[in-house]
Amino acid sequence: MEKKDIPQDPSGLDDFTTDICYATDESGKYTTVQSRGWEVKATALDVTWQDIDNRLIKAIDDVKSGKASPILFYMEKKIMDIGIVASYTGYWKWQVKRHLKPNCFNKLSDNKLQKYAKLFEVNINELKNPIFNAD
Repeated sequence: MEKKDIPQDPSGLDDFTTDICYATDESGKYTTVQSRGWEVKATALDVTWQDIDNRLIKAIDDVKSGKASPILFYMEKKIMDIGIVASYTGYWKWQVKRHLKPNCFNKLSDNKLQKYAKLFEVNINELKNPIFNAD
């Protein structure tokens, strides 16, 4: 691909990053060129972020309806899975799964809750009573 043909399609990452691509310059030698992105990548990113938003909305509904503990909301908000949460808190995966159940979560000691609060960068009160907003 020639330098002039490198795609410069806008995407959701415009304000954060650019891609480096290899292209041929006017003399036919390979060089690096910055690209804002290309349409296929932008579409894939949009689909991915929509999926993340949908998962967060479902987590909010599940916490509000009592089907899941607030840990689920924070996991989805921070784009984490059970394995990541387990590795950072020191709990086994089966323990994290158990703590996702409201009955179990409500019985956790402050010491146990503090591990989650630290991971999710909130205090224990915010962990127990999340504020569901768009950020």
